[in-house]
This record gives sequence, C-alpha cells and structure tokens, in this order.
Amino acid sequence: MRDLSVAVFRPDDERLTDAVELIDSLGATPIPDPMLSVEPTGAAPREDADYVVLTSKTGAELVSEAGWDPGGATVCAIGPKTADAAREAGYEVDTVPDEYTSSGLVATLEDEVDGARVEVARSDHGSAVLLEGLEAAGAYVHETILYRLVRPEGSGESAELAADGELDAACFTSSLTVEHFLEVAADRGVREAATAGLEDAVVGVIGEPTLETAVEHGIDVDVVASEATFDALACETVEAAAPTYHE
Repeated sequence: MRDLSVAVFRPDDERLTDAVELIDSLGATPIPDPMLSVEPTGAAPREDADYVVLTSKTGAELVSEAGWDPGGATVCAIGPKTADAAREAGYEVDTVPDEYTSSGLVATLEDEVDGARVEVARSDHGSAVLLEGLEAAGAYVHETILYRLVRPEGSGESAELAADGELDAACFTSSLTVEHFLEVAADRGVREAATAGLEDAVVGVIGEPTLETAVEHGIDVDVVASEATFDALACETVEAAAPTYHE
C-alpha cells in the first residue's frame, strides 16, 4: 500500500511550508507544487478612505512594507490569517466577517458603507463579487492592485502524477490554482490525462468561486471546505480521501 499523496498549490513561501507540515501531520504525503508566484506592483492603498479592505496575508505584508498609514479608516480583513498578518504588521483590525469570503465581507459591511469611501487592496485576480457588492451597498469603491499572481516556472509535478494515476488528492485554494494546474498540464502535453486522473482522486476546493471554476473546466469536485481556510480544506480533503487510502 502506497502513501496517500496530496497535492498542494500554495505560493513557495511559508504558506507552502505550513501546508506541507499540515498534510504530513495528517499522515499523508504532501506533493508541494506551487501554482502561484507573487509579483508586487509597488502600489500602496489610498490613505483617505473610510474603510480599507485587505484580502490576503501577502497584501497585509506589502502595505506594511510600503509604509502605508490607514489613518482613521476602519480596517477590514477577509479572514483570520489576513487579520493576523495585519496585526503583526502593526495595524489594528476592526472587522473580520464570520464567513471568510468576498460575499461574507459584503454581508458584514453592506449596512454601514452607504456613502463611504472604501479602498480594496488586493491582487490582480480578486473576485468582482467584493467590488460589485460594496458598490451595490452605496459605497464609493477604489481598488489598488498590490501584486500580480503568476504561474511560477518549474510547476507541474502534480499534473504529471495525476496523468499517471498516482495522485490521491488535490487541494485547490483559488480559481487561479485550478487554471494554472490545467495550463501547466497542457504545456506538458497531459491536460486530458491529468483531468481524467483527478476523477480518481479526491479534489478539494476552498470555496464556491473555486468550485465553479473547477466545474467549468470539467473537474469533478468532492470536497468544498466548510470554511475558507487552508487548514479546513486540507483536513477535510484528506479525511475524504482516507477511506480509499485505508482499504
């Protein structure tokens, strides 16, 4: 019986290290295959907003490095990891939604942002749900692109394993990780085989947008994480794959 192999697609920094450690602690074999690389733009959020929304740990770190001062703005983080990173950078976080998604943040803020200036600081692949939802609530929304997300060179080991039927599970953390997985599979000439290989694996996704992207590209999804965190995604995906592993 071979080990339960689980592909993780986190950026190649402490997030990938933490993901590998978590998968290993669950008794499975992590397949680290970064599908995202961060390219900072050098931009910083406006400093005259009433609300500022940070949507990632990377964003919180970049605004700190830029010396950004929120002034009297209400600082909102999309989830606990982002909030922790912002606090570590010295910012006071005022709002974290109960549901760690764009729609969850909109639901938290929609009754208080009518007429307010809202600054959204994030990557170039942020969901339109956040901007459109805040605008629908009456906010004046400005978006600052802090960084671009690109596919790193050398990625694709997981696609080869899936194509060979040797991948037991995969944890997709965003729509872009799905798209980059399929792109690198195509570059290696194994897209059809890799997609077929995922049918025999347990595929976990971090939320509804990622689910929709996977389904649109013909990937069968087995697990949608109960909350939008990697810890929940990894634990629930490995748990779903474990019965096959232990047979």
